[in-house]
Amino acid sequence: MSKRPILLVVMDGIGFSETDIGDAVTMAHTPVLDKLLAECPSTRLKAHGEAVGLPGDDDMGNSEVGHNALGCGQVYSQGAKLVGEAIESGKMYAGNAWKELINNCRDSGALHFIGLLSDGNVHSNINHLFSMLREAKKSGVKNARVHILLDGRDVPATSALDYVGKLEDVLAELNDDSFDGKIASGGGRMKLTMDRYRADWAMVERGWKTHVLGDEREFGSAAEAIKTLRSENTGIIDQDLPGFVIAGNGGPAGRIIDGDSVILFNFRGDRAIEISMAFDCDEFNFFDRVRKPNVCYAGMLQYDGDLQLPARFLVNPPEIKDTLSELLVANGIRQYAVSETQKFGHVTYFWNGNRSGKISEELEIFKEIPSDRISFDLRPWMKSAEITDDLIEVIKSRKYGFIRCNFPNGDMVGHTGNLAASVIGVETVDLALARLVPVCEEYGVTLVVTADHGNADEMLEKNKKGELELRTAHSLNKVPFIIYDKKNDYRIIDGDYGLANVAPTLAKMFGLTPPASWEKAMI
Repeated sequence: MSKRPILLVVMDGIGFSETDIGDAVTMAHTPVLDKLLAECPSTRLKAHGEAVGLPGDDDMGNSEVGHNALGCGQVYSQGAKLVGEAIESGKMYAGNAWKELINNCRDSGALHFIGLLSDGNVHSNINHLFSMLREAKKSGVKNARVHILLDGRDVPATSALDYVGKLEDVLAELNDDSFDGKIASGGGRMKLTMDRYRADWAMVERGWKTHVLGDEREFGSAAEAIKTLRSENTGIIDQDLPGFVIAGNGGPAGRIIDGDSVILFNFRGDRAIEISMAFDCDEFNFFDRVRKPNVCYAGMLQYDGDLQLPARFLVNPPEIKDTLSELLVANGIRQYAVSETQKFGHVTYFWNGNRSGKISEELEIFKEIPSDRISFDLRPWMKSAEITDDLIEVIKSRKYGFIRCNFPNGDMVGHTGNLAASVIGVETVDLALARLVPVCEEYGVTLVVTADHGNADEMLEKNKKGELELRTAHSLNKVPFIIYDKKNDYRIIDGDYGLANVAPTLAKMFGLTPPASWEKAMI
């Protein structure tokens, strides 16, 4: 086989439906993808659960662990599994960070928890919060306050009251004369706090005002807040609910003040970095914090190792070694990575094993195309045309041996719950492939098409009553892996493969020997 340049296209959130319910991928007109699947060597990859280092096969994959696996050819304990192991072993509670947090607030302060109230295992797991609340009481903490971010994205779209009920039950179990635990504030994850890639600092500012300053509309309870805000905003789903605070004696129940400790209990990094900067950075000019309380702050993980953010964290992240980029750099192969803001970090930071910087300034070039600041169902084509324009110019330059990109449409539009818009999003990706295929053929580039997880392929689901309801979460479906190359006769070996098999396959196509720790190649 000849060692031709390779273009890897990641169609984010595009998988194979097993239910045919709300399947925007099949509903979409995708003649190019259909032709590639029919005529080219292809297989289906597992992109969730144990195949990407998560606890079990009921755990949805996500773009972060997906790109980790795609870029390193190995399976590492990730997210919920990584944190779960640290909690179960007691290692987290024996660590210095936990002890510092407890010692700081045990006598007179409060221990605050901020995070996504969900068991979606993508950003957080509610059971980690429950464990920490119980351990905090055992450790002598007298006051605990929980600032809840409502999901409706990695779990059913309007399931917030179920999770609030579970939290209230745990707090009722723990509360006595020695311990006072309360929900202090909340709001939808796409409305406050959880911005990523510095795309919308106003989201983070709203979270700061809500959680820290207590400057938001007051309610008697979280359940009352959710019910009222739903009634006032017809059709709204959990992720978009406005911020709220819970009233205490003469004011908010849980402002964050000097002497308190704060834990951000999300384990996924992309939507945890900006709020961590607001707490952890003295020099900060992205919005007016009004006041910065002197607190002991920690993240569940260190969300950015190169920036050392946050400085204090409860669980060490996976130490990902021997990535594909390292192998290519060692062999002098120039690389180019491009996506729009929403997925730029995935083809760079996560692809390179959770490194913010480059492995080689000389051999790696990264291009970010700014995303629109608008709900993606209103502009489902996103920046696919601009990404494609850039890729075509890069291919024509003949400067790079390996080019990778991410088209976010299937995922980002799929998360809005708008089925019609998601169909357009999927069709947009197919139009991009239609433009890329002839350019790859003309310039002698092998095109490899895959995805990091499913989403748009399953946008409706049946509830316990058998009724169809909106689904905005990732799916558990397999994703495509396709090789388009008319010069080389590639053949997929029969097998059960996951995303971690992609890097070894690409290495073999380049004629390189992969590290012994990698999974096997598919060709």
